[in-house]
Amino acid sequence: MRKIYTNGKIYTFDQAKPYVTAVVVENGRFIDLGSMDDMMLHWGKANNEIFDLQGKTVTPGLIDSHLHLSGIASSFLDLDVTGMTSKQNMLGKIRTQANTLQAGEWLIGRGWDENLFTDGGIPSIEELDHVAPETPLFITRVCSHAFLVNTKALEYCGYHPLMTIPEGGTVVLDEKTKQPTGLLLESASELITAHIPEKSYEMIKNALRKAIHFAMSKGITSVHTNDPAYLGGLETTYKLYDELLNQEQLGLRCNLLIDHIFLADLKKNGMHAGYGNDILQIGAVKIFADGALGRRTALLSEPYHDAPEIYGEAMFDQETLYEIVRSARDLSMPVAVHTIGDQALENVLDVLDQFPTVAHRDRLIHVQVLREELIGRLVDKHRIADIQPRFLVGDFPWVEERLGADRMKHAYAWRTLMDAGVICAGGSDAPVEPVDPLLGIHASVTRKKPGQQHGGYYPEEKLSIYEAFRLFTEMGAYPTNEETIKGTITRGKLADMTVYDHDPFEMEDADELLDMQVEMTVIDGEVRYQKGMVMVNPF
Repeated sequence: MRKIYTNGKIYTFDQAKPYVTAVVVENGRFIDLGSMDDMMLHWGKANNEIFDLQGKTVTPGLIDSHLHLSGIASSFLDLDVTGMTSKQNMLGKIRTQANTLQAGEWLIGRGWDENLFTDGGIPSIEELDHVAPETPLFITRVCSHAFLVNTKALEYCGYHPLMTIPEGGTVVLDEKTKQPTGLLLESASELITAHIPEKSYEMIKNALRKAIHFAMSKGITSVHTNDPAYLGGLETTYKLYDELLNQEQLGLRCNLLIDHIFLADLKKNGMHAGYGNDILQIGAVKIFADGALGRRTALLSEPYHDAPEIYGEAMFDQETLYEIVRSARDLSMPVAVHTIGDQALENVLDVLDQFPTVAHRDRLIHVQVLREELIGRLVDKHRIADIQPRFLVGDFPWVEERLGADRMKHAYAWRTLMDAGVICAGGSDAPVEPVDPLLGIHASVTRKKPGQQHGGYYPEEKLSIYEAFRLFTEMGAYPTNEETIKGTITRGKLADMTVYDHDPFEMEDADELLDMQVEMTVIDGEVRYQKGMVMVNPF
């Protein structure tokens, strides 16, 4: 049935017709838009379905260019310690959870961030053993690059001082005793994860279903999600999403980033970038070039300001990185590379420059620390800077100590990137940061944490509200070469819209964004979320 969404304040992000009050949808696409009177006069027949927006504000559907729906799903299954500000409270929560489990049953969790603790640093292995003496423990840091384990977990993996640690990983040892501290970095986690029992397919599917609904409740209509390494591989991941999106028709559009370790599976299944349909598609090949700033594993060209002996860690040497990209290019696949440090970015660009481009764009994910000469190398119609503005909230002010004043001039430099002509898209990296795009937009515009009264960190890098919304709408279509079919409210494009209770473009104070609510999420012309629906919040 033809649908008319009318009586709205509709910002189209289409320069040809930037503002209308009504749109007409048929077969999941916009077929007309204009004034309420004109649309009703031309299309307002009795057999059409009319939606009165009651003066609410509408933008193109929000797009998250990089997150992990599997991580959000895990919040419905595992212990969540996200945002906890006390080490002792976190230990207490672990104890409570451990007491509900049988001896030997795994306790899995995620979300800790020692930078938030007001009563000490990272829990020691002795503290973890005290609260979970009989339960093997594995808790992922909020950044997903560091992990806490107890003695029982190390026993399960048969840890001993001479065992081989996966490349790029570290089992952190006490300087005096040379015994494990309980902290693992990067791929050392594989020592543990290989021994954690798998959850049932139906448990994972149900949690993923909840994660999809939760994302849509935040106004999100499309996501680019990286999951195969967490959902049992390419085939299982695609099967899960196919059942939820194509068969159950939940609504959310998902583009799947595929970890490079599954390249052979892509080839075997005849999959490629763009494989699928408008709802579910295969995207780029995901690669990690370095780690994160929190544990000083992001790879820098100069040492950390607060640890002069540390430069960070490359996940692969240049020869191996070259071979991974070559394998992707052999399948005509684009790559999406995690690059937080400036040296990691340079290493990746040096490799990419040796290969011809393919039909779909490459993306550099995060690009938090830059150098001026690297910015110019990102100005390329075949390259996307996939940025996460909300990282500013999680990383400041401690990141200034990590990097020092000089480097901060080219860190989190969104305005500089956009002014230089770099194609940028906005994401959350949820569950590292909250999935709510309005929080990312607020961070882009204010460059401060909610509630802070100062003028923002490095305010010269602020974006306007319009530019920030554009990151999470129009520009979110570019990484997947879908800018001709979505991202703006335009005749012929997919009918995806987000409806709000306030007009962000008329706000006097950007902090008002924090109180703005999503009223409705429309995907393919269908209402997939409406305020008042009961939604489970995993956080």
